[in-house]
Amino acid sequence: MEREMITFVKVWLTAYASLFYCYVMGKLVPKGIPRLLGIAPIVILFLFLPLNLSSMHLGGATSFFLAWLANFKLLLFAFAKGPLSSDPSISPRRFVAVACLPIKIQPHQKPQNPQKPRKRGQKSLLNYSIKGLILALLVQAHRYYTHFMPKNLVLILYSFHIYLCLEIMLAIAAALARAVLGIELEPQFDEPYLSTSLQDFWGRRWNIMVTSILRPTVYEPVVNIATRVIGRKWASLPAVMGTFAVSAIMHELIFFYLGRLKSTWEITWFFVLHGACLTAEIGLKKAVAGKFRLPRIVSGPLTVGFVMVTGFWLFFPPLLRFQADVRAFEEYAAVGAFLKNVGSALTLKTMNATRLIMHISQLDENKNGT
Repeated sequence: MEREMITFVKVWLTAYASLFYCYVMGKLVPKGIPRLLGIAPIVILFLFLPLNLSSMHLGGATSFFLAWLANFKLLLFAFAKGPLSSDPSISPRRFVAVACLPIKIQPHQKPQNPQKPRKRGQKSLLNYSIKGLILALLVQAHRYYTHFMPKNLVLILYSFHIYLCLEIMLAIAAALARAVLGIELEPQFDEPYLSTSLQDFWGRRWNIMVTSILRPTVYEPVVNIATRVIGRKWASLPAVMGTFAVSAIMHELIFFYLGRLKSTWEITWFFVLHGACLTAEIGLKKAVAGKFRLPRIVSGPLTVGFVMVTGFWLFFPPLLRFQADVRAFEEYAAVGAFLKNVGSALTLKTMNATRLIMHISQLDENKNGT
């Protein structure tokens, strides 16, 4: 674990230096093909950097932030689009942060009036505390009781574990960003278990940051092209399929980083299936034009049930094939042991320092007494 941490630091120092180079390129090279050619080596480098890490948490986060998130933002930046180009006066430090994290550029805001409703995606400290407690209980349940549980129940618990782990990790990153840079992270999740349709789930509740980066890089260009062919009304349908196809490719890449196994393409079929179903859902909504809508009490369970069943079928098998769950809990144990050793060392040093102070005080008292 110690060697992995050292490698993690080296990878991110390389990433920071590379992003600073991109910042300088943006100042010196005009947008378009010239800037794209200048940034292309960094895009390629970011595809290889995650291969230096083997852990689930450090490697998974690095592959997501660099190989996917940073690369897509840099490609937009090459043509003066996206979040890296929204503020011409952006500082190098903020440019680097925005490039590799899901960050919105906005100054500190006044504390929110508790009487006013929170914006969509914002959550209270109590909300995160409850989710942190549930995550801790899930970790303990997986550690001691999964051998006695049905396989499908284990997969359900694993689904909640992934969701809670991602949301809490990114919430911690958001708190650090607010404290250090004065900027806000884009909300990542908005209670996806409350979704009432696939459009609601993928577009407004699950991994919102990915949606926001896929929209300008894939969805909008495909809509513009399709509009010329089939008209504006139906242009969103091929755009949705194109977006899910790109998402499938990026998920396959991240799963390769995590497992280093040959792809079986189940992840691709998962996203192609959901893209096709979402395309059909949007087409049906356009056809009925709001004349018919399922009650929330029906559409909610149907949506969540469909996502979970297809996840059990296509999404989780690759994860279990490279023992993602086992490796993740081994990392939890390694971190726990590390913190325990650090705590024991600090306690021992504190006790030794206390004894030394007491000994010095006793010597001073003896000296004064004589």
